[in-house]
Amino acid sequence: MVDADVRDWLLDSDPAIRWQVERDLMHAEPAVWQATRDRVATEGFGARLLSLQDADGQWAGGAFFPAGFFDSPEQELPGQPWVATTWALKDLREWGVRASALGDTADRLGRNSRWEYDDLPYWGGEIDVCINSFTLASGAWLGVDVSALADWFTTHRLADGGWNCEAEEGNSTRSSFHSTLNAVRGLLAYERFTGDTRASAARQAGEDYLLRRHLMFRESTGEPVGAFVTRFVAPNRWRYSVLAALDHFRDAGERDPRDPRFAEAIAAVRDARQPDGRWLQDAPLAGRTWFDVDAGEGRPSRWLTLFGTRVLEWAEPDPEPGR
Repeated sequence: MVDADVRDWLLDSDPAIRWQVERDLMHAEPAVWQATRDRVATEGFGARLLSLQDADGQWAGGAFFPAGFFDSPEQELPGQPWVATTWALKDLREWGVRASALGDTADRLGRNSRWEYDDLPYWGGEIDVCINSFTLASGAWLGVDVSALADWFTTHRLADGGWNCEAEEGNSTRSSFHSTLNAVRGLLAYERFTGDTRASAARQAGEDYLLRRHLMFRESTGEPVGAFVTRFVAPNRWRYSVLAALDHFRDAGERDPRDPRFAEAIAAVRDARQPDGRWLQDAPLAGRTWFDVDAGEGRPSRWLTLFGTRVLEWAEPDPEPGR
């Protein structure tokens, strides 16, 4: 599905992208892509972000926000900063950095990092579904016992099958596409890193919540849930899109992509592919970052092209592999 020009363009990239291209698009032998993956901690994005870690194990001096954020003019700016510990760990994990490259980070965070909400200890999570999903996945990756946090997801799921970050504040009784996707992604990562399936039924129920809505529609009216579902951006941080949702289902590998409930979302991803086989970056989420990891708005995105290509290969496999 990926032509030679796009393949070479994707390979001419940071190791964080390249190893996934080798594995998912080129179907290289494990020794090939694993060797590239091992470079993520010592070259490019991964090495640069690791070098910015504080001595206490944190990034930017805070758990979810940088130190001093709430007393600074930055809190009045659009978006939020993406430089604190939770975002750094999420990036490093998703880029494929080995947990061993972080040394005793988990212990240092356990001793030194507290949530901005109620000064709660870092690895216990807090009350926000998205924050807890990132913490669950990163804790499992770094070898922390976060089983109690996995249990939290089973008891905080809403009646319609999903989750909503607003529910804990009493502001909603309906699930959110954003929160639900983050929850199921965190739970899948927990299962993969630990082998513990205690929350797999909750994860699958959350996935069913999305599938009942065909990944993009309101169940009550059948109307699109919002324009955000077809606005593709990398990094997507917390934000939902049908591309991110389909990439989760592809990764989980438990659902048949021929299920008709995927059809509209797959079509939306296919329609966003440019004639040259690339996908374009939408408006990046506002807020301070340590450094850029993808193209600007309106330009071809290597991350999105990786995601879009592998989603379509999963959804529409080549009838003549190897041609």
